[in-house]
Amino acid sequence: MVWRTADKLHRALAGRELVRSDFRVPKFAATDLTGRTVIETVPRGKHLLTRVDGDITVHTHLKMEGSWRISPASGFPLRDHRIRLILADSQWQAVGYLLGIVEVVRTGREHLIVGHLGPDLLGPGWDAAEAVRRLRNQPARTIGEALLDQRNLAGIGTIYRAETLFLRGVNPWCPVAEVPDLPGLVELARALLEANKARAETITTGNPARGSQLWVYGRAGQRCRRCGATILRGSLGPQLEERTAVWCPHCQPL
Repeated sequence: MVWRTADKLHRALAGRELVRSDFRVPKFAATDLTGRTVIETVPRGKHLLTRVDGDITVHTHLKMEGSWRISPASGFPLRDHRIRLILADSQWQAVGYLLGIVEVVRTGREHLIVGHLGPDLLGPGWDAAEAVRRLRNQPARTIGEALLDQRNLAGIGTIYRAETLFLRGVNPWCPVAEVPDLPGLVELARALLEANKARAETITTGNPARGSQLWVYGRAGQRCRRCGATILRGSLGPQLEERTAVWCPHCQPL
């Protein structure tokens, strides 16, 4: 989703002068980027960086509920309490709803925001060996927790964690040190993200039919498509209570 959102923002805004910028967050309410040209929008892990001339970056993050919507530019102001940011040129307007983060920073200081992130699975500088090295730094940690830690590798969320671990037959509670072929697991995660980055819906089974796209994610209590066992769901720890693990106990034994 983040890669696709960045691509939409880039297509709508890059290379064009802003005719409107409306920051609806208290700290940046007075910020005005009107008249400045958007250089690009790039994803970094789950972060979105919209770079504007003048060493300016608009940093946004969707978190769990946020979204960007692109529509033809309109002269009418949008009134919706969910809107956090509007960026518009003469052709298109990009409206950010319920964005978890909205801030303006110097482009030269982006490292203070995303410098802690590990190799980006969809980034041009993807470094699989470095991602594996970072994962192995905490050998006793569960692979389910380690994959979601963006300091290890940036871009994996709960869907791709669940689907990658299922396809590799790895239990979410397996310690990193005991994961067979960790490099292969990492590369599979990248392949799944790459295959789905431009799609509106995630498909890991190869079947695009509604209800058949995924192996285990969102299917707790249902039968495994591969073995027929009941798919389970559980929390990996107090810091990840909102991010439950989903797995097949037969295909992914601990």
